[in-house]
Amino acid sequence: MTITLRDVRSHGWTTGAAPEAVALFLHGFGSNEHDLGALAPALGLNLPWASLRAPIELGNGGAAWFAITTPGVPDAGPVEEATEAIWSWVEANVDPTTRIVPIGFSQGGLMASQLLRTRPERVVAPVVLGGFVLGAPQPGDETLSGSRPTLFWGRGAEDRVIAPVAITRSSEYLPLHTSLIERVYPGLAHGINAPELDDVRDFLAAEVGAAAVVHA
Repeated sequence: MTITLRDVRSHGWTTGAAPEAVALFLHGFGSNEHDLGALAPALGLNLPWASLRAPIELGNGGAAWFAITTPGVPDAGPVEEATEAIWSWVEANVDPTTRIVPIGFSQGGLMASQLLRTRPERVVAPVVLGGFVLGAPQPGDETLSGSRPTLFWGRGAEDRVIAPVAITRSSEYLPLHTSLIERVYPGLAHGINAPELDDVRDFLAAEVGAAAVVHA
């Protein structure tokens, strides 16, 4: 069954030639497609962007990429199904020559890592905020262990939402499969703060190109 994801997009999404890169915002559990797009101005983002709505409806405007069973240890099948739904959206809405810059928070952070782990050749500068990686092997893992693309992983030192087992797993996986940039923010719980956004802005400028963001 093909899942069609809803989205909101930047005003410049359809103008001009196919861009070299577009950003995809992937929200967390219980949020929606109107959430992370608000980060675009804070990041000074100068790329076309879209913010996708997760496929599982939770009611009251919220959605999820997958159900929470054991915290920090999601079932692989629903995560992989959601991953394919995102790729189906990309195939329908993004030029095949354009690379994807996934920026995800919490569950969306896991989905950002999933895009890298399933089609690493299509992804550049993935950003995982308050998220983690899936425990199950993925199709691109062997490629990533050789190519080691740069990934940004930011999280709060006081985050009590993401289970420790998920942090441990990610801490073991990411250095072996990416050129990891890890930042842990003192005093930050399960959220995003201004220092983290500054670091993401610098990361995007370094990995996508100086024109990807506008520095204040």
